Amino acid sequence: MNARAGRRASVWWTVIPVLVLVVIAAVVAVVAVTVDSDGPDAAADAPARPAPASVSPAIVPVASSAPEPSAAGVAAQLASVTRDPRLGSLSGEVSDALTGQTLWSVNPGTPMTPASTTKILTAAAALLTLPLDATLTTRVVDAGNGRIVVVGAGDPTLSAQPDGTDTFFSDAPRIADLAAQVKRSGVAVSSIAVDTSLFTGPEFASTWETADIAGGSIAPIQAFMADSARLDPTQLYSPRSATPALAAAGDLAGDLGLSTDAVAAGTAPQGARVIASVTSAPLETRLRDMLVDSDDVLAETLAIEVARAKNLPASLAGATTAVTSVLRDAGFDMSQVTLRDTNGLSVQDRIPAGVLDGLLRATAGTQNPKLRPLLDMLPIAGATGTLSDRFSSVSGVATAAGWVKAKTGTLTGVSGLAGIVQTRQNRVLTFALLSSGTNPADARPALDAVAVRLRDCGCR
Repeated sequence: MNARAGRRASVWWTVIPVLVLVVIAAVVAVVAVTVDSDGPDAAADAPARPAPASVSPAIVPVASSAPEPSAAGVAAQLASVTRDPRLGSLSGEVSDALTGQTLWSVNPGTPMTPASTTKILTAAAALLTLPLDATLTTRVVDAGNGRIVVVGAGDPTLSAQPDGTDTFFSDAPRIADLAAQVKRSGVAVSSIAVDTSLFTGPEFASTWETADIAGGSIAPIQAFMADSARLDPTQLYSPRSATPALAAAGDLAGDLGLSTDAVAAGTAPQGARVIASVTSAPLETRLRDMLVDSDDVLAETLAIEVARAKNLPASLAGATTAVTSVLRDAGFDMSQVTLRDTNGLSVQDRIPAGVLDGLLRATAGTQNPKLRPLLDMLPIAGATGTLSDRFSSVSGVATAAGWVKAKTGTLTGVSGLAGIVQTRQNRVLTFALLSSGTNPADARPALDAVAVRLRDCGCR
């Protein structure tokens, strides 16, 4: 069972606002028919009680016949909100997904610190390189004399959670399943080695802060990990393990009735018999989890997966090279992009807003069908992941919650929002907004206000 099973559902994003409005209407209806229900009978001259509200849920599709917004109209719509001082230094771009025309921009070519909006690039590179059903298989082999070796496959979604309990990631494979298979194999296990040789190079980027391990953002990137190295497997910002492979192997040892003293690093012998294996969820699911909850560890391992597919080193450096080269080869201008990681934690990453908007424009348009699934993977305003607590005021629900899908980005003094919005005229606009120099607590509502204006846009 997975508490986040709902986010796995592949739904048309236009359904979400209808459901939000249904909930609001239902609440109004309940209030209308229950006020003073326990009091005395109504006075004879009291007005008749209104009929309960009714709703008719429906999908509101976009259409090529939807009114086309103009650049002047968008500029007028955004003029006041984009002057908000809470936005600090702003780089942004808005485009019409149908025509591909850029409708508004401010400093779109300026390289900015992107924070976690970087993950849009990582997801796009993965979609362009790997099949949607690509999986990773973690194996346990028999090394003889009571020694088994766990061979890491680069899957941090593997979970140490017991069977029947929630996991952080969707459809996560479990260490408990590996243990059960080992027991059924008949091998009398006395020691466990963990083989992380699939990944090469430094495990921790030089531009990351080691304090972010305990802070819950990142961990050393190793080929064998459990729950993205979380010490509390179900919490987004749980402190992480500084030795994730040994920690995960220790979980396996515990399931097999061994102490952690029985665990050590090692290498699997060539040709050793496989006695247990578990397989990850498909790429499509893992990408959605990465974007919805902005998991930094998962982003790095997915980028290394791309690097391996491109015959580049399975390392952090290979990952940044792979993401950059895949997107460049696909026709995107990467000349002003600098990646020191593929999750956005590095303050030395630089991406222009125009590059992010260009990727989203290609995703929402028709020029590259391989990118289209990315639209279903972005958090939904007021509903899921890192946008679940945004656009949730009464005015936000009425104007933008459910109608915006976007990736967030937050670092000290840095805020970003990049995604798509369906306007009231049923036109889809793409947008990328990168802000720096102000407190994210102030910048976030200012960014949201821009998206709300785009939702309300007729802009002709």
